[in-house]
Amino acid sequence: MTRTVWIGMAAGGSAALLLAAFAFQHLGGMAPCALCLWQRWPHGAAVLLGVAALLLGGRLWPALGALAALGTAGIGAYHTGVERGWWEGPSSCTSGDIGSLDADALFDQIMAAPLVRCDEVPWEMLGLSMASWNALAALGLAGLWIMAARAKD
Repeated sequence: MTRTVWIGMAAGGSAALLLAAFAFQHLGGMAPCALCLWQRWPHGAAVLLGVAALLLGGRLWPALGALAALGTAGIGAYHTGVERGWWEGPSSCTSGDIGSLDADALFDQIMAAPLVRCDEVPWEMLGLSMASWNALAALGLAGLWIMAARAKD
């Protein structure tokens, strides 16, 4: 396959994942948590890098696309760990430890809590959350970007 085809599949994959995320949010009524939003940014960058790669050519743009895909895969894997309780997430979007809080501090934490927590799994398919699926898909997209970087023009 040509570099253009590989780039189209990789950037198109990121665009499709972004569209799916927006559909879950706006059509399905599933508000994203902070980590969900963080996972979207590298996909957006990958789409823009795909446009740059198609317009400007060269191996640099696909290599940067691979880094963007690996970035969102890393965030997705981190988010999966937060959802599964393997490690603590950012204090801005998880419940955290409340055992040492007095009543006033607990009330303040409850009032400052985000509407959507990062440590809850709102949707699963085959035992994997959206964050997990994003991580796996993004690893596949990174492979497509690498193939694009290696392909002949």
